[in-house]
Amino acid sequence: MIKAIIFDLDNCLSAADEPGAELLEPVFDAIRQANQGTLPDDVLEAALGDCWYHALDFVAKKHDFSDEMLAAGQAVISQTRVSTPMRGYGDLHVLAELRGDPLPMLFLVTSGFRPLQDSKIKALSMEQPFEQWFTGIYIDAVDDPNRTSKQDIFQAILNAHQFCPAEALVVGDNPDSELAAGDRLGIPTVQILRPGVAPTNLATHHIRTLHELKALVAAQT
Repeated sequence: MIKAIIFDLDNCLSAADEPGAELLEPVFDAIRQANQGTLPDDVLEAALGDCWYHALDFVAKKHDFSDEMLAAGQAVISQTRVSTPMRGYGDLHVLAELRGDPLPMLFLVTSGFRPLQDSKIKALSMEQPFEQWFTGIYIDAVDDPNRTSKQDIFQAILNAHQFCPAEALVVGDNPDSELAAGDRLGIPTVQILRPGVAPTNLATHHIRTLHELKALVAAQT
């Protein structure tokens, strides 16, 4: 029986670029200005495109950003907020149907700069009861000096509610983040193939919509 479903946010429940491509353009401009020939322009632009799917620190390490490039991007993104309402993907209402009484419990675990991720959650709650659908919401904050990891947060959720890994599901898009963390803990993982998301063999299951997740959970009860 599935007792806990742990969701990622960006490109899982809402598109990272839903607020508009202009959201991160000031961040990208700062990184471009700090580049100073470190990366060729075409390589840099490809790297910046990765920022819609990965945290900035991950992108910087993967693409060999200089310390100056990373610092310039962090300085701007730390001040970036979403201030207009967000709706998320069109099947977001299924979260209300997934949540049971008392089980399964739904949890949201998202990585990024805390102010930005917090503003997205609030933006998604402006026109719907988004926050109310979750038993717990956690931000794996890259700007937190005492940052742990998604894996640590997942383990803490299991411990707090006395769930074993087989009683939980991790739902997300990223094989380098939440899916890897779930796999290391022995939690079955579900990759949701939103637009632009490439399938990975790391995931236990693959779905395209939350409707399919609902069917998957029902089949395991």
